[in-house]
Order: sequence, then structure tokens, then C-alpha cells
Amino acid sequence: MELFMDWNLKIKKEWQGAILVLIGAILFSAKAVVVKLTYQYPLGALTSLFFRMLFAFPFLIWIAVSEEKKLGRAHLTKKEWFSVFFMGIVGYYLASLFDFLGLQYITAGLERIILFVYPTLVVILSFLFLKKKIHAREIFALLLTYTGVAIAYSQDLKVGAAKDVSLGAFFILLSALTYAIYLMGTGSLIPKLGAQRYTALALAISSLAVFVHFGLFGKWEELNQPVSLYLLTFFMGTVNTVLPAIFVSEGIKRVGSKEAAIIGSVGPMSTLFLAYWFLGETITFFHTLGTFFVLFGVFWISSRKKEKVLND
Repeated sequence: MELFMDWNLKIKKEWQGAILVLIGAILFSAKAVVVKLTYQYPLGALTSLFFRMLFAFPFLIWIAVSEEKKLGRAHLTKKEWFSVFFMGIVGYYLASLFDFLGLQYITAGLERIILFVYPTLVVILSFLFLKKKIHAREIFALLLTYTGVAIAYSQDLKVGAAKDVSLGAFFILLSALTYAIYLMGTGSLIPKLGAQRYTALALAISSLAVFVHFGLFGKWEELNQPVSLYLLTFFMGTVNTVLPAIFVSEGIKRVGSKEAAIIGSVGPMSTLFLAYWFLGETITFFHTLGTFFVLFGVFWISSRKKEKVLND
């Protein structure tokens, strides 16, 4: 009887984790759609990003402080603070800025497809700077992934100016690249700080960077907007930023990072459908085909990395 109860508890815990990751992935992915909706108002990428971080900032500070009190984590050294600061700037400030800039030119669906290639960029960066070998299987996965991106990109060229689509795709690729750099530098800090506290601190630092950026170069007249825009950006800052970070973190605790990555793959597909419903973006056969190519390539890369960790 006790064995059955333990098994039942484990199953319940895994289901809870799977649901949390699923909801978190969908909410994260929906951010691109909400950003596109904000561009229906008279504002630019920097102002939209400013509003997002403005509404997220108080919650991020609350999470960081609460996690420190709850877990009693050791205080950071100056070197560790510098690392967190650097990763917050690269992994969230720059990644978010490039993302918002890119979304001015391309569809939300293509944005999510390009962003999802960040695991392949980790492999490429590891090869270039850490001298890690790329095996034949990984080369095939890379070719498959970027073929998928090219297929989806070609579809956007049919509905937008080639120059604009190319510029947007370039910004989104930069966003994926900076996020890949962030992931490569987080390994030693998360065990000490905890995933939620680390994420909250990095996002809070990126928020401060956005505030400084807007203070220096922002268009202050764009802050005067209808109430509907404030509500939309509040939704983006909380429901599309803070909540999914909590949900995914809690979900990973229950199901593990590998399973969470599989569940999180719903992101690109959910963005395609949400963009269709809320933005009127078309979903073609080639959009779907490109998405599946990218998903399959990324999974192949990720599974290879898992095998190497287990074999080392």
C-alpha cells in the first residue's frame, strides 16, 4: 500500500511538473505575439521593452529576495556578482533588445523558429571557443535545423520586403546567439543561487540596463499611451515574463531538464497558432515543415549532448 502511494505521489508530481512546463512554454512563446500587438500603438521597440521590464521589475526583486530568505543561499563574491551582472546584460538585456527590434520586421512565427535554434549555437560556440568536436550526427542536425529556418524564412519573404525580413531575421539570430552565450556561462552559478533566484537577479539587472538605455536614448513622448497599452504591457511583463519563469523552474524540479526541454518544444508551434489567431499571420505547409525540421534538429543536438554527459 505504501509503495502504491509513493508511486501515485511520484506520478502526480510528474504530471504537475509537465503541466507547469507546458503552460510556461506557451506563455513565454506568446510574448512575441504580445510584442507585435504593442506595435499597433505609436511606439518603438525600446519603449515596448521598457514597459515590459518596468512592470516585471518589482516582481523580480520580490522573487530574488524571497528565494534568498527561503533557501539561505551563500552571499555572492564580487567575482560572482560580476558574472551575474554580465550574464544579465548579455543573456536578457541584449537578447531581449535584439528580439524586440527583430519583431518590428518579421512575423512572430518566424521569430520563435529562429530563437529556438539556440542549442545549436551553443554547439557551434563550443566548437569555436572551447575546441569541442562536432560529430557527424551533430553536423546533420545543424544542417537540418538551418534548412528548417531557411524554409520558414522563405515563406516570410513572400509577405514582406526582403530587406526588412532579412534585417529582422538577423536581429533575432543575434538574440538567439546572446542567449546561447548566457546559457554557456550559467552552469556554475545556478547550483549556488538556485534557478529562480539566479533568473530573477539576471532579469532584474537586465531591467536596470533597459531603464538606463531608455533614459539616454528613449522617446519620452512615447510613454503617453492609452490605458489599453499599459494593460497589454503589464500582461507582457507579468504573464509573459515573470510567471513562465516561475512555472518552468518549478516544472523542471518535478520532471527534470530533459523532459522539460521536450515539453517546451511546444513553443514554436504554439506561437504559429497564436499569431494566426491574434495577428492574422498565415500558417503555410512550409511554415509547419520548417518548424518540424528545426524541432527535430534541435532535439537531435540536445539528445547528443545528454549522451555525452552520461558517457563522460
